[in-house]
Amino acid sequence: MGRWAGIGATGLRFATVVVTVALAGCALIEQQGETPAPRPAVAAPPSAPRMVGVDTLTSAEHKKLVAQFGGEYRWPAAEIYINDILVRLAAASETPSAPYRVTILNTPVVNAFALPSGNLYISRGLLALANDSSEVAAVMAHEIGHVTARHAAARAERERQAAVIAEAAAVIQSRQKGEEVESSQRLSFAGFSRQQEIEADRIGVAVIARAGYDPYGAARFLTSLGRSTALGAELVGQKSTDKPDLLSTHPSTPERIAQATLAARSISAPGVGKSDRAGYLAAIDGIAFGEDPADGLVRGRRFIQPRLRFAFTAPDGFALENTDRALMGRTPGGHESLRLDSVPGGTYPSLESYLTSGWLEGLLPSSIRSGELNGLPAVFAVARAGEWNFKVVLIRKGDDIYRLMFAVRALNEEVERRFRDSIDSFRALSDDEAARVRPQRLVIVKDTGEAADDFARRMATPDRPLDMFLLLNGLTQEAQLQVGETYKLVVDQ
Repeated sequence: MGRWAGIGATGLRFATVVVTVALAGCALIEQQGETPAPRPAVAAPPSAPRMVGVDTLTSAEHKKLVAQFGGEYRWPAAEIYINDILVRLAAASETPSAPYRVTILNTPVVNAFALPSGNLYISRGLLALANDSSEVAAVMAHEIGHVTARHAAARAERERQAAVIAEAAAVIQSRQKGEEVESSQRLSFAGFSRQQEIEADRIGVAVIARAGYDPYGAARFLTSLGRSTALGAELVGQKSTDKPDLLSTHPSTPERIAQATLAARSISAPGVGKSDRAGYLAAIDGIAFGEDPADGLVRGRRFIQPRLRFAFTAPDGFALENTDRALMGRTPGGHESLRLDSVPGGTYPSLESYLTSGWLEGLLPSSIRSGELNGLPAVFAVARAGEWNFKVVLIRKGDDIYRLMFAVRALNEEVERRFRDSIDSFRALSDDEAARVRPQRLVIVKDTGEAADDFARRMATPDRPLDMFLLLNGLTQEAQLQVGETYKLVVDQ
């Protein structure tokens, strides 16, 4: 949430946005190489960086790109380990003389991409999900495959052709015909992109095998990726489906797993090639896990923003998601939702003047009242838009105005009470409280005879700790832990 403080969205039609959030699906963990579920103002999709058609990348361009993805995350042990993998992959690739260098991005989102310049980027969220060297090698080889196959140039050219054809048809024939042609071209482009992803997977499997890694690492990682997406969707109250939309630009995860497995089988039987689980886990031991405290931390229903010095607790039944522009919350099914964000407040002499400045649709003037919220100036109001009712609170803290809005169809007494209790939880943090907020970390521990349930009780993740433990370690519910084996745990620092 620290990322969106002072976004200056004074012209935002706020009621409409909250209704959209209430009804739209959100995915907590985006899939590398796949189109994520709708989500407000997320980072560019994995395919976007590949559209940068440059042969070289200056230091300034590199820094600007990295900043868009949370900045660079420095963890020397992991940097050395994955750069060693990259050297082996480059030697086994179709362009062995090309220089490659990997940068770790400071984001929990599972993501990776490569540029024609040889710059490869991988998120710490992806490093946390992978379980051995062959899985990470498969991801990087997939991205190198996109570069060596010149998918970026092909995708850009296909997209350009579709736009030109549609524009010509619109001028020569009619607007309707132009839209039909454009739709047809989009269908063709979608199929082309799915083919690119499968091709990059195939190239990646072949490259990691030539480099001496287990070719089945790609299928294992894709399996974990699918599970992480499903769990992430469930944590924010969504049903996860892996059925691609007709115009989806990427294949579904099961399709990619099946194709990657076939590619591996064509090379060797399982058990051949390097995986080095122990060495990989040692390289990521202690790495930060989850959100950066500078952006705010979601802990169950509680949200803590140490940099902006405030805390807030959502009502019972809400799942929270911290996006680039706002803190979002919703109940299962989207029957209730909330949004918390901020705008610069320096040009407004009072909260009432900002409330009535036109950014909020359906405001009921008779509902406006002024007061305080835990020592902070506040204004409370109600708005209505269609069948939705909105409980609105504006809070002035420093030079910013914080906007807290709840959306619900039936604003009855019980709902009013739940919302009021949540509103009352918004408070400023002291310097000492803010200083005590620490990021979570991923630590590697040895099993001394414990069961998965025992490890789950040690997990610092408040939601679905057993499922999270199994996911992070590539385990199923039926898996038996092995004494002496090492496993990942999420702990508070």
